[in-house]
Amino acid sequence: MSANTETRPVPPSWVIREATGQDWPAIWEILEPVIRAGETFTWDRDTTEEQARAKWVKTAPGRTFVAVGTGRLDGVVLGTGELHANQGGGGSHVANAGYMVRAGYGGRGVARALCAYSLEAARAAGFRAMQFNAVVESNVRAVAAWQSMGFNILATIPEAFQHPSLGFVGLHVMHRSL
Repeated sequence: MSANTETRPVPPSWVIREATGQDWPAIWEILEPVIRAGETFTWDRDTTEEQARAKWVKTAPGRTFVAVGTGRLDGVVLGTGELHANQGGGGSHVANAGYMVRAGYGGRGVARALCAYSLEAARAAGFRAMQFNAVVESNVRAVAAWQSMGFNILATIPEAFQHPSLGFVGLHVMHRSL
């Protein structure tokens, strides 16, 4: 294999689009194991499917979206994201978002692509910044990804998250302007 072939970027094997009601079963297949593991999201580990749907599925001006596989993964929902205003009223110009990736597909760029999609959608919707309120500090891959996309850690709340195996760890508040 030549050096050119080895360094040539591989195109992503997914497209990102707005979620539909028909996507919910696949979204729940992604959310449930992440929620139950309790390692990266501040959700109650006993969250029901109905509670998860009420939290995750956003209506305008928020949105819910999915990364759907192409090629050999055609039609498989590989990841999902949601975008909404971080606060109401005078804080409604700052967006917030969350992303979850199907088990076995982490580290392939799906979450980064979902984040990039949400940044563009937030910008197009008139948001001035995006803030993540609770990035678990032990989720080092996510922290590094968000930092590489221009997010800064504004603060770390010590021992604000009880990780199921690591005990109490910090939560980062991360921010970037749009």
